[in-house]
Parts: sequence; C-alpha cells; structure tokens
Amino acid sequence: METVNTTSIIAESLKSAMSYTAYRALTEAHIENKSSTGPDQSEAFVNYTKLGGARMRRLDKTVKISEEIQEMAMSFDKKITWLVISESWCGDAAHALPVIHKITELSDNIELKIVLRDEHIELMNQYLTNGGMSIPKLIQIEGGVVTQTWGPRPSTATAMVNDYKKTNGGLTPEFKESLQGWYNKDKGQTIARDIAAFLS
Repeated sequence: METVNTTSIIAESLKSAMSYTAYRALTEAHIENKSSTGPDQSEAFVNYTKLGGARMRRLDKTVKISEEIQEMAMSFDKKITWLVISESWCGDAAHALPVIHKITELSDNIELKIVLRDEHIELMNQYLTNGGMSIPKLIQIEGGVVTQTWGPRPSTATAMVNDYKKTNGGLTPEFKESLQGWYNKDKGQTIARDIAAFLS
C-alpha cells in the first residue's frame, strides 16, 4: 500500500526527472566521454552504455507499434505520467525505453519522465524486484497516486529468466546472449503489449 512517504518521494523525483530526449542526449554525451551514468565507471559499464546507446538509436528508428495499441493510446483520455527508473548502462532499459517513448508520442495524455536509479535510491527502494534494485522500473502515476508498475523485463523475458534461474541457479553468459537474441526477434512487441495493458 502506498504511504505518504512514497507519495512525497515520487513528487520529489518528478521535480528532477528528465524527458526521453534529455535522457537520450545524456546517454550520447556519456558515450562520447567514454563514461557511464552511476558510480561505476569501469570499462564494462562504459561499454554497456555504448551498447545501450546503439540499441536505442536503432529502436528509435525501427520500433513499430501495432494499430490496436496505437488506437488504445490515441483514445486514452486520462492524464497519467510514466516515471521510469533507469541508467545508461542497463541493457533491459535500452530495449524498453524507445518502445515506451513511441507509445507516449501517440497521446497528449501520457507523459514520460525518467530518473537515474543511483541518484534516486529512496525511490528505487520503494519498487524493488525480489529485494533487488532491478531496472528499468516504470511507475504509472494518475492524480498523484501510483496505479500500476512494470519492469524490469517484459513478461516473456521475465518467465525465461525465472525458469533458467530455477534450473541453473543463476544466469550464464550463454543465457544472456540467448535473451538478447529473443529481444532482437521480438522487436519490442511484448514490451508494447505489457505497457498497453495499462491503457485498457
């Protein structure tokens, strides 16, 4: 249940949230500077940011939203905000954010705002996944109240990860590669369906 404290944390987070355009510009600036958002500036995280930027550039151009979801978004008549917790190095976020952005572009009633996890730990701690600070996390806000959350992965990918962990105890590099293959084949369609369910 949402507390007064959660409501104030969200209100504060929204004050410093950025648009998708600003987030993309921030990511590109980090790529140019060979750096990453967040405290970890290791070569691995710098490379993850570079990879995420390339994915977002590609998806910005190629993501297709089905006619059914387009109609849902265009006819949606409530004012809502989708607040997404992210970081430039997060592979799942790089797949999700371009899709979420495409849906919000279809409606004047849906506003997309993004905050960085490691600058908003208090907010992240309200929306942990199995006790972990997994991102991206989308928080739907209507009239100052949280009505839905989504993340950190699309429903099919979540099932794949959970099944693999149950059988193998953890995620191997080989599994991560196969998950990437799934994302590439899916082309954001599961993410779009998951998110669009909030509009019905």
